[in-house]
Amino acid sequence: MLELKEKYINPFTDFGFKKLFGTEMNKDLLMDFLNELLPIDGKITELNYLNPEQLGRSEADRNAVFDIHCKTDKEEYFIVEMQKAYQKYFKDRSIYYASAPVRNQGVKGEWDFQLKAVYTVSVLNFVFNEEDPNYYHTEVKLMDTQKKTVFYDKLTFIYLEMPKFNKTLDELETRFDKWLYVLKNLHKLQELPKKLQERIFKKIFKVAEIAKMTKEEHDEYEQNWKIINDNKNTMDAAIETAVEVAVENKAIAIAKNLLALGALTTEQIAQATGLTTDEIKAL
Repeated sequence: MLELKEKYINPFTDFGFKKLFGTEMNKDLLMDFLNELLPIDGKITELNYLNPEQLGRSEADRNAVFDIHCKTDKEEYFIVEMQKAYQKYFKDRSIYYASAPVRNQGVKGEWDFQLKAVYTVSVLNFVFNEEDPNYYHTEVKLMDTQKKTVFYDKLTFIYLEMPKFNKTLDELETRFDKWLYVLKNLHKLQELPKKLQERIFKKIFKVAEIAKMTKEEHDEYEQNWKIINDNKNTMDAAIETAVEVAVENKAIAIAKNLLALGALTTEQIAQATGLTTDEIKAL
C-alpha cells in the first residue's frame, strides 16, 4: 500500500481535481472558481455537468476526453482541464478540444449558425511560456491582428501556469489569488490558514481531507499516485539514458580527434575520455 503523508489531497492528480471540481455536490466550488477567473457579464449561478467524452463523428475521428465538461445557466460551455506534465503540442490539443463543444452546437435543418460561448480553462503544473517568468495568467481570444481588437469573443482559452505563481499567504490580495494559492499548496498544508477563513475555502479543506475519504476513494487516490510515480520513474530513466548516450557519443568524438592527431597513446586517450583501451582500439 502506498503511504500517503499529506493531510489533504493533491489537486494535481486526476482524482483530486475531479473530487474538488467534478462532482455534483461540489459544483459550488467550480462555480466560485470560474466566477473569480472570468470577466463574465453576470455571475454563474448554476451549471450542469456534461459527458466528458466527446465522440468523433466517424471512426476516423479522434475522441476528446475532458477532465470536466459543463454548461452554465447562460448556456455557455466550459472545458476545465488539469495538466500535470508538459506536452509538446498542448496548445494544439486545447484548440482541438474546444472544437467539440463548438461543433456539437450544430442543429440539423435550418439554422442561423449562432453559437454560445465556449471557454477552455487549463490549469497547468508546468511552464509552457518561458518568455516572462511572472506572467502566469494567459487569456486568448481571436484577434484582428491589424486593429489589435477582439474579432470574436465567444471562444476563449485561459492558461494558468501554476509553477509561476509564487505568492505567499501575506501577499494574497484578491480572492482569485487565494484560489491559486490553495490549488498550488493544498497538499502541503496541515490546516486552513487564517487568511482563508471563508466559506468556500473551508469547504475545500473539508472535502480534501484524506482521512475522511471512503476506502474506495482512498484506493483510487493511491492508484493515481502509483501511475504518477511510475510515469515519473520511466521519464527519469529515459532522461538518464539519453544523457549517458550523449556523454558517450561526445567521448567517442573526442577520442577520434585525439587519435587523428596521433600525439597521445591509447592509454592516455582512455584516461582523458573515460573510454576503455579496447574501445579506443576499436575506433
